[in-house]
Amino acid sequence: MAKTLPFQGSGVAIVTPFDGMTTNYDELGKLIEYHIENKTDAIIICGTTGEASTMPDAEHLAAIKFTVEKTAGRIPVIAGTGSNDTAHAVELTKKAEEYGADGILSVTPYYNKTTQKGLVAHFTAIANSVNIPIILYNVPSRTGMNFSVDTLKELAKVPNIVAVKEASGNISYMAKVAAEVPELYIYSGNDDMIVPALSLGGKGVISVVANILPRETHNICEYYFSGKVQESRELQLKMLNLINNLFIEVNPVPVKTAMNLLGFNAGNLRMPLVDMDSANLEKLKKSMTDFGMKLA
Repeated sequence: MAKTLPFQGSGVAIVTPFDGMTTNYDELGKLIEYHIENKTDAIIICGTTGEASTMPDAEHLAAIKFTVEKTAGRIPVIAGTGSNDTAHAVELTKKAEEYGADGILSVTPYYNKTTQKGLVAHFTAIANSVNIPIILYNVPSRTGMNFSVDTLKELAKVPNIVAVKEASGNISYMAKVAAEVPELYIYSGNDDMIVPALSLGGKGVISVVANILPRETHNICEYYFSGKVQESRELQLKMLNLINNLFIEVNPVPVKTAMNLLGFNAGNLRMPLVDMDSANLEKLKKSMTDFGMKLA
């Protein structure tokens, strides 16, 4: 029996617009409307790009609730509820389901980490606490953890663990997952690897660049799925320099900076994230103007 696909195409890992130590809900609402108008296929709220790690639980859950209510069923909402504390992850996940999230993005435990056996126990406990789909998040550069293929095979047996956001940057590993764990859908977690992921059967991307190029990121996927592979590839390559410069410093520093440069009110970063180095800022600006974007 096929698992439920939470979304297909471009899911934006949306920034959280801050006003000091509070969330700017007026701006978040505007960003959600902007994404719906520009063909974004899903909103991923409170992920890495949303700076969830510096959001207290009350703020984190309020942002999820607001996003679900604002989208009003027009596009899926995937809530980031991962934690390195299983009980905490379960608590956040249950609340997100209660608020109406369409799915969950759950990252591997970081810092305290665990064994592969522990990963199975951790994610099985989270999945068993709710009925909505779970997307596993593999990002070893941030967590120090990587799913073994055997672990993914075991987790694929859990009915509502349906997909993996694959952000290892290792296309050989992604191919192995696609070949050996066909029960799990794959989303690219790297904007520079959308087309390669789709070519291996991936169902889309959970994207940073979609914050500033929503329609183009949607189109990379849409072109590919409709058989326009050359157009998809050309757009991926056209966006590559800008994508690279969105990661010239730790995400979401460059993308939030880029949004403010475009006239959005994305607001401040929360420490320990700080403003961009001036030389990197100039590289980012140049890649934006080279792409044809008009800075405010």
